[in-house]
Amino acid sequence: MKALVAMSGGVDSSVAAALMLEAGYDVIGVTLKQWEGADGEMPTAGCCTVGDAEDARRAAAQLDIPYYVLDYVDEFTEKVVRRFGEIYMQGRTPNPCIECNRTVRFHALLDRTTELGCDILVTGHHARVTHDADGYHLRRGHDDGKDQSYVLHMLGQDELSRIQLPIGEITKTEVRDRARRLGLRTADKPDSQDLCFVGDGDYRSFLREYFPETVIPGKVVTTEGEVVADHAGTIDFTIGQRKGLGVAVGEPRYVVDIEPQTAVVTIGRREDLLAGGCLVEELTFVSGSPPTDAAVAVKIRYRSNPIDATLELSGDQSVLRFASPQIGVAPGQAAVLYRDDEVLGGGTISAAIPCL
Repeated sequence: MKALVAMSGGVDSSVAAALMLEAGYDVIGVTLKQWEGADGEMPTAGCCTVGDAEDARRAAAQLDIPYYVLDYVDEFTEKVVRRFGEIYMQGRTPNPCIECNRTVRFHALLDRTTELGCDILVTGHHARVTHDADGYHLRRGHDDGKDQSYVLHMLGQDELSRIQLPIGEITKTEVRDRARRLGLRTADKPDSQDLCFVGDGDYRSFLREYFPETVIPGKVVTTEGEVVADHAGTIDFTIGQRKGLGVAVGEPRYVVDIEPQTAVVTIGRREDLLAGGCLVEELTFVSGSPPTDAAVAVKIRYRSNPIDATLELSGDQSVLRFASPQIGVAPGQAAVLYRDDEVLGGGTISAAIPCL
């Protein structure tokens, strides 16, 4: 059996490769080159950098496995980076890592798995794949603090039948312990939190440089319609934002609405952010069909806790109704459905439903 291991240059994917070797697989390591600077080289800051590729190459050399860098810059630029700018122009808050998994990364890696004669694709995600008579199931990783099942919710039966996620079976502490025992240079490497194409973490500067059409000055108004400030562009604001509003009114104010067409940013009190539910588009299910029971748990942000909700399917715009009001439901983010530790599916939040 042969395994293609996606190696990011971090400790998780390095140990994933080692675990597959221990399991008796022939292993090939690959890194996707998804973004490049003006000189055509991989970025030097953020994630997926030239340094990360070098760390992946050295880990592969330590493990004595073949290693390749695969160029997917054009696909990533078109499907992820361009989409990133388009979503901000709609006044939404995108999650480019999910868009990458949906449109580029897994398609590319699974295609190369076949082309290189490998039986399975392996990644270093903290999530699990199980199989029984009902099919393949995507589940939360054993380390709750590192669980990444949220960003994999778009995977279906065909993809899961060809994927293994060995890191999801152990904790992050165990991952680092194994890396140290193996002498891997990535053992104590910090986890990257940055977007690969932004680099220094300042996505607003990135938008100003690459998508100047997103920078339209406008007004900051209250929920009562009073103009209280000018702003330099709606890209400087996200739903639920409190700091950096450029407004002093004597009590906390939050961004409650962004209208990019008119460049109006509306601020209000915390209670104005409360939502009784949300509309969800692009909804997909891991099993290939929706759950028969409408009662689900949903995460509306990557690091949020699942909350009880009911799912109402309705064409292109399904409805999630929360058991209790939630703060800061942001269009553009993913709503991911769970039942216990299993991912049922998910989609993109298109609008918050105000509390009655």
